[in-house]
Amino acid sequence: MQNQKVVLATQNKDKLKELQHLMKGSKIEVLSLTDFKKSSAVHEDGKTFEENAEKKARVYSKRTRSLVLADDSGLCVRPLGGKPGVYSARYAGPKCSYEDNNIKLLGQLRLIPWPKRRATFVSVISIFDQGRKIATVRGECDGRIGFIEKGDFGFGYDPIFIPEGMSKTYAELNSAQKGKISHRGRALRAAKKALLKYLNNRPEHVG
Repeated sequence: MQNQKVVLATQNKDKLKELQHLMKGSKIEVLSLTDFKKSSAVHEDGKTFEENAEKKARVYSKRTRSLVLADDSGLCVRPLGGKPGVYSARYAGPKCSYEDNNIKLLGQLRLIPWPKRRATFVSVISIFDQGRKIATVRGECDGRIGFIEKGDFGFGYDPIFIPEGMSKTYAELNSAQKGKISHRGRALRAAKKALLKYLNNRPEHVG
């Protein structure tokens, strides 16, 4: 396989670093939307992570005329009926910060005891090549929501999510530790496998 470029459909530097780290040592160069002319964001109006990931991958693969990976991920909290779910990134409102979302979620769970604070982190990654679907994969990690924020690593809800069987939050784990068990780590490994399989058998007329 010759050197290949793949675009991660995000401007989130944290997500870009994760994929670049995973692809290290391969012949795949990972770009992001910041490497292309700025265009309007894709409206994420899907009811599921799969719908949002596939819509973003399809649209951006056409706009960039490239092989694109797009993800949609979020936290599904059982006592909140699965919320924030697909609204995880903007749970506390438009242009909210990671801290805003954590404060809101902790506030909503303030009366919920430890055994019932169950949650699942979900990551869905879809791969499209110039408008054509290649694969969609999913990764999950079960755990519970802590009572306070802990840790300086990671981003998003990492400081309040404690993986099943562990006593530390995502944010208290280094990138290598988190990557082995995290929802996005699992989804990225599945996406890498599907991506390499596709590139090794990629039709000559594509790209």
